Amino acid sequence: MSLIDLLTGNTGNQVADQAESKFGISRNQVIALLAVAAPLIISYLRKKSQDSNEAEALNNALDKDHDGSILDDVSQADARQAEGGSILNHIFGGEKQNVENQLSQNTGISIDKIGPILSMLAPVIMGYIGREKQQNNVGAGGLGDLLGGILGNASNQAQQQQSSPLNDILGSVLGGGQSSGSPLNDILGSVLGGGSQQKQQGGGGLGDILGSFLGGK
Repeated sequence: MSLIDLLTGNTGNQVADQAESKFGISRNQVIALLAVAAPLIISYLRKKSQDSNEAEALNNALDKDHDGSILDDVSQADARQAEGGSILNHIFGGEKQNVENQLSQNTGISIDKIGPILSMLAPVIMGYIGREKQQNNVGAGGLGDLLGGILGNASNQAQQQQSSPLNDILGSVLGGGQSSGSPLNDILGSVLGGGSQQKQQGGGGLGDILGSFLGGK
């Protein structure tokens, strides 16, 4: 299952339904957040996995706690919110507040709700990575390539299927990275921040797509 299928299929829809019900925000806002946050989380994990110790720790965590079963019972996402918060603290480290601020500004979701929703999403993303790891028989040394492949395949799929607002969002997110070395800069800075070339050339940036998608709610 590709990342696009995860986000646009039953799993993404169930997470969106849970968040809408629990936090009282628009479903479109939740879906837009998932479309940006999921690649961001995976990009951070990919960067961390370049360090052999981090890769080993991630591999152990996936083997121990993230076998993919959550994908078959997405209701676990709410119950595992505290665990998700710990996951995000480790993934984003000192950048967590900045990440949440950027996501809040670009989705219109209030800052006090961004963290809890991301905490619901994190165990789902980890479960997805864990299942992909099992199916591809990948160990610690192959995690970087696995994560890069997940992002690359999703980018290709989004560009081939840009027939919906969600695919447009994903295509813009996944196609916007300029490899500055920081996933936050690559995905949020250049694509969302308004300083990118595509933004200066009069549109097509993710901010415009998000505005159109959310404005139509």
